[in-house]
Amino acid sequence: MKIFVTRKIPGNHIQKLIDAGHEVTTSNLGRPLTEEELIEKIKGVDAVLSLLTDKINGDVMDIAGPTLKIISNYAVGFDNINIKDATDRGIVVTNTPCEEVNEAVADHTWALILDLARKITESDRAVHAGSYQGWEPDIFLGRNIKGSTLGIVGLGRIGGMVASRAKAFGVNVLYNKREKDLEAEKALGVTFSPLDELLANSDFITLHVPLTEETRHMINEISLSKVKKGAILINTARGGVVDEHALVDALRSGALGGAGLDVFDNEPNINPELIGMENVVLTPHIASATQQARNKMGELAVNAILSLASDKKPDNIANPEVWDKRRK
Repeated sequence: MKIFVTRKIPGNHIQKLIDAGHEVTTSNLGRPLTEEELIEKIKGVDAVLSLLTDKINGDVMDIAGPTLKIISNYAVGFDNINIKDATDRGIVVTNTPCEEVNEAVADHTWALILDLARKITESDRAVHAGSYQGWEPDIFLGRNIKGSTLGIVGLGRIGGMVASRAKAFGVNVLYNKREKDLEAEKALGVTFSPLDELLANSDFITLHVPLTEETRHMINEISLSKVKKGAILINTARGGVVDEHALVDALRSGALGGAGLDVFDNEPNINPELIGMENVVLTPHIASATQQARNKMGELAVNAILSLASDKKPDNIANPEVWDKRRK
């Protein structure tokens, strides 16, 4: 197979493709490809190992040509790929969900919660700027975690891991998803809540939903008007879930007490008003950035291509209905 890897990934997993006899080309630009660059490189390939920064729709697939059989996305999400277009063309799309990623994102979520609750980043900036003159009783006053209420929007694997960590902090957990999860309620001690009530009663709100047409900008002017005054919002899911203009307004007015964002609505461009706010912690889409998680993602992405090359059904197919009508 002729394989194009859109960007170098951690580890030595690409070597497994070469050792298996495949022709592999990897972009060495060290940055996301422009649409023009992607179009030029993708022509005539059998497989693409893509990253979440690569936007691949039907037009790009058609330029690749009829040889393209699989797009193996080095990411848990796959909103960068038009799944319907791929399915219509018989192209298999895979992703890389795994427990290593789930654990990493859950950890990062709690890191942001703790950071904002105790003003870690804000006070760190002040110390580095030379403003620390000695202990004072009323500077950078945070809030206790124990006894607070955490609202989890989307209780999947990551949301469940965030909830399990909440036990150690003595936090009351509300959750919202399409249907009540009685098994999770029993195992994690969480309580189902309609979204409006969750927003109104939570001291911390964390988002763990995929980006779909249904969830795009689900956190908007209307929903933010219902949050408990001073609540802190955490987003390690997808940037498009939050309307950033409405978020800025809520932070500026004091309706929200702070925000921790690892993802943004128009990555890598960040709303400049968010950058200038002291009560906002911003990280560069690194919630899954642990050695263990990124290594496993590479293993899964490469194994999906190797499986298809051997006419075996890969794990983690995003469009399973395509399998019986896939390109061969």
